[in-house]
Amino acid sequence: MNYSSTAILAFLVHCIINHDVLRNRHYKNTTKAGKSYRQLIFAVAAFYISDALWGILYDAHLIALVFADTILYFALMAATIFLWTCYVSDYLQENSRFIKALYYTGWVFLASISLVLIMNLFVPVMFWFDENGVYHSANLRYAILIIQVIMFMSSACYVLLISEGKNDSSKRRHRAIGMFGLAMAVLVIIQVTYPLLPLYAAGWLLGTCILHTFVLEDMKEENRLELEKMIQRDEEQKQQLGSARKLAYKDTLTGVKNYNAYFEAEQDINERIENGELKEFGVLVFDVNGLKTMNDTYGHEAGDRLLQDACRMICKTFKHSPVFRIGGDEFVVLLEGQDYENRESLLHDFDSQIEMNLQNGTTVVASGLDTFRSSEDKTYRQVFERADARMYERKSILKAQQI
Repeated sequence: MNYSSTAILAFLVHCIINHDVLRNRHYKNTTKAGKSYRQLIFAVAAFYISDALWGILYDAHLIALVFADTILYFALMAATIFLWTCYVSDYLQENSRFIKALYYTGWVFLASISLVLIMNLFVPVMFWFDENGVYHSANLRYAILIIQVIMFMSSACYVLLISEGKNDSSKRRHRAIGMFGLAMAVLVIIQVTYPLLPLYAAGWLLGTCILHTFVLEDMKEENRLELEKMIQRDEEQKQQLGSARKLAYKDTLTGVKNYNAYFEAEQDINERIENGELKEFGVLVFDVNGLKTMNDTYGHEAGDRLLQDACRMICKTFKHSPVFRIGGDEFVVLLEGQDYENRESLLHDFDSQIEMNLQNGTTVVASGLDTFRSSEDKTYRQVFERADARMYERKSILKAQQI
């Protein structure tokens, strides 16, 4: 039972240390190294179970079951070695001859062990049990262990060698993988001398703990830092996009919203009308008088100043509503909320100012207001056209007064 206790303890520690890898399907959809690492962790867990069962069945002298479990034990051992070579190859991502040789050696090792285990069913080339149920190792088993020592030792030396040219975090991970190989090689050598000690399980436990601590956690930290950088870049891009959007929707002369923003606002209002979400709003249409005459007489700079003065007057009066410049001398204000409720008094104040400007010979702006009629209007355009018609009526009145 002492033999099984070590394997059971190794299995429990293995599951605790690697619970995120065993449970998280993310590792199945990540890099090739992540996939092969998860497969390796599952194979090692299965190996521990087989190793624990072997001790229990051996102590109970259930020779037939012990024989079957021994076959499974060596098959899982071969699988872990094969997956180890896959993980090292996928992690290093190198096209060197050594990595190719290690990868194909893993395949050959897996195929060879499978063939030997089939042969052992008929001829005890790897192990056997005597008539008293005592386990015996054949020479081929020792040869296989020596091959494993060579594989672990050579891979460890290679990884440690190439680690010198890496940066600090990558060097630390490479050295951890190298130490894994060295630890496994040493324990397999001892296992050759003491075949009934659970040193192989102890080696995998030590090795996977090294990988988890110095490789997996280090990679997680790097991924976290990279994720933070990506989030920061995304925020910066959003800010840049927001700035670009503001520029794209801003009238450069007056600073209010331009026709692009107006078109989008019109689409939004139409959707809200169609969905029954918008119950009330008003549209104010403005037209600046005398812009063409100003441009022709005093130049376009004077005309620009006229537009800016007119815009300031509109924004000052209707300060709680979006203002749009939709044409050369035409502005629109969409009234909602407070400005909508006070629309009559605000428009009266604005028109009063225009009357004074008309007498003083300063900026004159014609205006027209109309509101949404939920029982009649199906689109924003219907409201706008009524407001636009009233603006032209007001424009005619102002022109008549100028004469």
